Amino acid sequence: MGRIYWVYILTNCVSSVFYIGVTNDLERRLFEHKSHAVHGFTDKYQINRLIYFEETTDIMAAIEREKQLKRWSRSKKERLIATLNPFWNDLSDGSQ
Repeated sequence: MGRIYWVYILTNCVSSVFYIGVTNDLERRLFEHKSHAVHGFTDKYQINRLIYFEETTDIMAAIEREKQLKRWSRSKKERLIATLNPFWNDLSDGSQ
């Protein structure tokens, strides 16, 4: 079995800003965001709520999808998020 890659969208507690990323270890990456282990955009804007993710075994497809989502308008991203997570719950908190 090949490696799994995730394209994911995070937001902050008021859903005012999005972060879109790619990782091969979603659990580790979420821990880094939530613990502010990496200083930068997500740390500055307190972005730590997982609201959307996709998985694939193709790293090039994952990177291309990340780029595609980053080009989308906010309203198009919101519609995508609603397909998986209509209430914008934090999918990483384990209560879903």
